[in-house]
Amino acid sequence: MFEAIADMLVEHEDLQKRLADPGVHADQSLARRLGKRYAELTPIVETYRAWQTTGDDIEAAGELAKEDPEFAAEVVSLTERREELAERLRMLLVPRDPSDDKDVILEIKAGEGGEESALFAGDLLRMYLRYAERVGWKTEIIDANASDLGGYKDVSVAVKSRGVTEPGQGVWARLKFEGGVHRVQRVPATESQGRIHTSAAGVLVLPEAEDVDVDVNPNDLRIDVYRSSGPGGQSVNTTDSAVRITHLPTGIVVSCQNEKSQLQNKEQALRILRARLLAAAQEEADREASDARRSQVRTVDRSERVRTYNFPENRISDHRVGYKAYNLDQVLDGDLDAVIQSCVDADMAARLGAAQ
Repeated sequence: MFEAIADMLVEHEDLQKRLADPGVHADQSLARRLGKRYAELTPIVETYRAWQTTGDDIEAAGELAKEDPEFAAEVVSLTERREELAERLRMLLVPRDPSDDKDVILEIKAGEGGEESALFAGDLLRMYLRYAERVGWKTEIIDANASDLGGYKDVSVAVKSRGVTEPGQGVWARLKFEGGVHRVQRVPATESQGRIHTSAAGVLVLPEAEDVDVDVNPNDLRIDVYRSSGPGGQSVNTTDSAVRITHLPTGIVVSCQNEKSQLQNKEQALRILRARLLAAAQEEADREASDARRSQVRTVDRSERVRTYNFPENRISDHRVGYKAYNLDQVLDGDLDAVIQSCVDADMAARLGAAQ
């Protein structure tokens, strides 16, 4: 099981030496890449060394137990500890999503339910912004199309970590399970009879592409400009600042009107386009991969309902993994850890099963 660790130990030591070289840090891109890999390998190396040390301790305690029976209990305790370390090591060695440490672009779109759906989309946005604040991530609203009652017809937000993250704690690693249709059951603000309505909003989570991830040929783009609509100040409806970009080979269309200048809107639209192209390439790779390499949670159809938010019962339910809790008010205030962890655990179980 641990055959690959020998190479990892050598790589980890080499990375440690390279990261200690001031010359490496002159190239921030290289230093960041080496730092991420070092952070990935460190828990594996530390756990393996602890596993080895515990094995030596068991052997020493076993020798002492021949002369003093009190050491027999120490052998039992150390053996249990070594088994725990072996299990942790097995989990650390399971192949991981290569995008786990990437930042994301999260898009929320109102769906069925009209104005109520737009209000729910606003609730989801606030939930994610508060969750990001709790865990120390940075957020930036890239584009937003507000509704008349203060919700959002659609909104795009960039979510970024503040540096190198521990394995499994990156933005994509935690938020990738949020993609899909989110359903809400509640009495809408627009309902005068007090009846419970059901509406939905769609969430799309994309790993943010770096320049090295996606090569966008300018000749493959059709760029249209038009006048912005909605909030935005004096420039709205007076200048052609809004931008729509069509990627001709794939037909992907991205528009942005949130910024006041055409150049800024173009840059933000290109940012979203690169993320969508990266996601499309990864989905194509997933389709070509064998079933054993796919995650049961990752491959859930994005059109399927993934979660229900029931306001009358204060209940939240994740339909993919059977998670249910009655703290919806806290979840909407950003307390998402338990909900997300249920999906992470299911994904890990699927990966462990495929690796065996």
